[in-house]
Amino acid sequence: MRDNTEVKEYNLELQTLFVEFIAQDKDLFVRVNGILDSQYFDRGLRKTVDFIQEHAAKHGALPTTQQIDAVTGVKLVGVGDKVNERHIDWFIDEFEQFCKQKALEGAILKSTDLLEKGEFGAVEKLVKDAVQLGLAKHMGTDYWDNPGERIQRVRDSRGAVSTGWATIDFPLYGGFNRGELNIFAASSGGGKSLFLQNLALNWSLLGHNVVYITLELSEELSAMRLDSMLTGYSTKEVFAQKDDTHLKVKMSGKNAGSLQLIQMPNGITVNDITSYIKEYEVQTNIKVDAVLLDYLDLMSPAQTKVSASDLFIKDKFVSEELRNFATENMYLFATASQLNRSAVEEVEFDHSHMAGGISKVHTADNVIGIFTSQAMRERGRYQIQFMKTRSSAGLGQKVDLKFDIKGLRITDLDKDEKGTTMHQPSQIYDKLKKKTQLKSQNSLDVPPEKSAVEQTDRFRSILKKQD
Repeated sequence: MRDNTEVKEYNLELQTLFVEFIAQDKDLFVRVNGILDSQYFDRGLRKTVDFIQEHAAKHGALPTTQQIDAVTGVKLVGVGDKVNERHIDWFIDEFEQFCKQKALEGAILKSTDLLEKGEFGAVEKLVKDAVQLGLAKHMGTDYWDNPGERIQRVRDSRGAVSTGWATIDFPLYGGFNRGELNIFAASSGGGKSLFLQNLALNWSLLGHNVVYITLELSEELSAMRLDSMLTGYSTKEVFAQKDDTHLKVKMSGKNAGSLQLIQMPNGITVNDITSYIKEYEVQTNIKVDAVLLDYLDLMSPAQTKVSASDLFIKDKFVSEELRNFATENMYLFATASQLNRSAVEEVEFDHSHMAGGISKVHTADNVIGIFTSQAMRERGRYQIQFMKTRSSAGLGQKVDLKFDIKGLRITDLDKDEKGTTMHQPSQIYDKLKKKTQLKSQNSLDVPPEKSAVEQTDRFRSILKKQD
């Protein structure tokens, strides 16, 4: 077996042989063109490699050895007619290792200047891309071959994991999938942190090992909120009932997964999160299952420096990096994002209400809007709106949840409450309009004009109660 750490000397003669293989067989050229870069070769061969690639792209055919000689001054003798599959296998193996080694050498040289500028994210990307360079090995999925095994594989590796809220799980076909970017969106003070903290508690109680990262609230305040959620006490009562709180938290934790709270500074990158989690796993010997980040808008991209004022580009890079982070590690992952000012007076959210623009919506797998008002909170209600769902038919659906204003716990509605929905004024109006039309058609005693006036007055009184 080849030692991938071996540093091999690729002399000019061997590099020339590589070019002769490439220039002689169009199919072979097509197979390696994805990793072919003239900068990997000796200076005397770079013009030749560029010419071969340009000629093939423009004319759909490889240049002849005579053309190569005339244009670049390099005489290629070819590899002869006795080349067989074994020779091609040798070339493929050697050429792939050559490209990987040269790409890594180039990345290390470019990293010097980047390190001096403190652009560690760019350095990591350069090295990572070089290490991952290679020819396609995975040929995809044969749809017709063994569908039962394929379905079971998907179920085992990416099966939906419950959020702990059945009314959210149902529209999402069971919950969130590992490796997804899930975003809860709300206006300032609209409940983003509350939802993420409740979700962290749900996942931990379901047995998952959870890391909750806060970029805004302190670890102490976040923990106090979790105390309230577990005990039902208000945050003030937690102090007075310290011993009882201690006992309830310890008892709940016995059958739960780990739940680690960590406050990190604003402006961190996905690299900082990755480093923390790896260190946490090493020190505790706990494999992290789920990560919650409060919240996306307070992060910075790792790959490049972006002006803080350019929210669209900043959030685009951060969202893509977070999704890659979740996918590569197969984490259950959820974060939050701010809705802009135009959403404050709205009762229905769409993509235009996302602060920083639509870039993160494009990247996310699920975007869930959080709607509430003072009156709704006092009545113990939150409403969530599915603004985007990539793997389910939940788009546009609205779900009401129960909110304990004292204990801060968000739960499914009780069975006797599930028939109650928080209708919006537009829905009330439509309902009343239908009743008005029906009554005006069937009533013999009341004139249609009078019936409409009575219903309008009723509509106004209902709206006042809603406010």
